[in-house]
Amino acid sequence: MKVIICGAGQVGYGIAERLAAENNDVVVIDNSPALVQRVNDTLDVKGYLGHGAHPETLDEVGARDTDMIIAVTLFDEVNMVACQVAHSLFGIPTKIARIRAQTYLEPHWQDLFSRDHMPIDVIISPEIEVGDMVLRRLGLPGAFEAVNFSDDKVTFIGVSCDEDCPITNTPLRQLTELFPDLNAIVVAASRDGKMFVPTGDDALLPGDEAYVVAASDEVERTIKIFGHTEKTAQRVIIAGGGNIGLYVARKLEESSSNRRAKIVELDRNQAIKIAETLDRTVVLNGSALNEEILKEADVTSADTLIAVTNDDQVNILSSVLARRLGCERNLCLVNNMAYMSLVRSLNIGDSINPRAITVSRILQHVRRGRIRAVHSVQNGAGEIIEAEALETSPLLGAPLRDLQLPPGIRIGAIQRKDKVIIPNGDTEIKANDRIIIFSLADSVRNVEQYFRVSLEYF
Repeated sequence: MKVIICGAGQVGYGIAERLAAENNDVVVIDNSPALVQRVNDTLDVKGYLGHGAHPETLDEVGARDTDMIIAVTLFDEVNMVACQVAHSLFGIPTKIARIRAQTYLEPHWQDLFSRDHMPIDVIISPEIEVGDMVLRRLGLPGAFEAVNFSDDKVTFIGVSCDEDCPITNTPLRQLTELFPDLNAIVVAASRDGKMFVPTGDDALLPGDEAYVVAASDEVERTIKIFGHTEKTAQRVIIAGGGNIGLYVARKLEESSSNRRAKIVELDRNQAIKIAETLDRTVVLNGSALNEEILKEADVTSADTLIAVTNDDQVNILSSVLARRLGCERNLCLVNNMAYMSLVRSLNIGDSINPRAITVSRILQHVRRGRIRAVHSVQNGAGEIIEAEALETSPLLGAPLRDLQLPPGIRIGAIQRKDKVIIPNGDTEIKANDRIIIFSLADSVRNVEQYFRVSLEYF
C-alpha cells in the first residue's frame, strides 16, 4: 500500500514508523527541515520538505498512484484542504484527517465532510478519543487498559498481576475449570517487557500484565478475580481545562449526579470560559503544580487526578504531587513516548498516550480484509482486532482446536448476532460472525488473510 502522511510530528512519525515496519510504501511531508531530516535519518520512509496541502507537492511525491492520504499536521484547515486536494485532483481513494477543533464536529455541521462538500472518509479527533479512554478507565479503576468492541458488548482490558493476585502461579487451564461460567479469556500477557500469547499450561506470575477479553457485563467480576477491588471514582480532579479536560468534565456531568469534578486551569480566561460552560463542576484558576491549589481542590480526599494539560512534564509532576498529598489514583496524559518508562518507574498511576490511540484508529483503515476495529497494544507489540468472518474465510467449518492457528494468535470472543461467545476448543466460527482476535505484531498479516475477501466470494 502506498501512503502519504502530511505532518511529521509525534503522530505522523508514529504512523510512519508502524506502516514502514509492515513494508508499506510511505512518504512523509512536512515544512519543517528538522522533522523531515529526522524522518529520513531514522525511518525507512521518504521524508519530503513541502506543504502537504499544495497540489504540486502532492504531485511530486506520487499522489496519482497513492492508496491513502493521512493528514495529521498541527492545523485542522491544512488537514482538510490536503484531503480535498487529494480527492479533487488526484482521486486518492482513502482520506483521513485529524480534526481537533470541536466546532467542526458539532452534529449540525455534519454535512461539511460529505463527499459532495469536503470528502474526508475518516475524521480523527484525538481529544474525543483520549476523553473516551479516560472515561473508560474511570469506570474500570482496576484496569490499566480498557477498549470496547462489538457495539460495546465485548471489552478488552489490561490488568496488573500484583504480589497478592490470587490467581497467579495457576495454569490458565485450571482457571477455566475454577470459573467455568466466567465469560472471559486471557489472550496475552507481558512479562519483563516482552509480550506473548500464553497456552493453557502457562501460568501468570506476580509482576505480569495480563490482557483479557471479556463480555462487557463480566468485566468488573473479571477484574475482582485478579484481586483488584478499587472503587469507581466519585471525586475527580482534572488538571487542565482544554478540550480533553472540558470533554471529560461535561461527560461526567451527563453520566452521573453523584460524581463531583473539579478542574484546575492555569489560564484565567479559559477558566472563566469553562466555568460558564459547565453546570456542577468547580473550576479553580491556578497551576496544578501549586500545592495550595491542589489542597484547595481537596486533593487529599480525591479518588482520581486526571492530568491532561498540554505539557507532559506538568502532567507527570502534578501526578507525583497529588500522590504525595494522598490522592488514591492518577491518570496522566503523556505525548512523548520517552516519558512512558519514567511514569512507570515513578509508580504514580496509569498513563494515556494520544499517539497510540490515534495510530490504532488509523490502523483500522490500513488493515486489509473486513476489519472493523483495531487497538494497538504496548506501542505496537500486539494488536486486538475486530473483524467479520466471510463465507470464504478459512476459519469456518472446523472446531477451533483443529484450525492450527499460527503462534502469536488467540481468538478472544465471537459475536453472533446479539450473543457473545467466549470460545473453547469445540467452538466453530460461522459466516458473518464478528471475531475479536489478539495477534502479536509478527502475526498480523496472518490475521488479515483470514478476513480478506477472496475472488470466490464474488
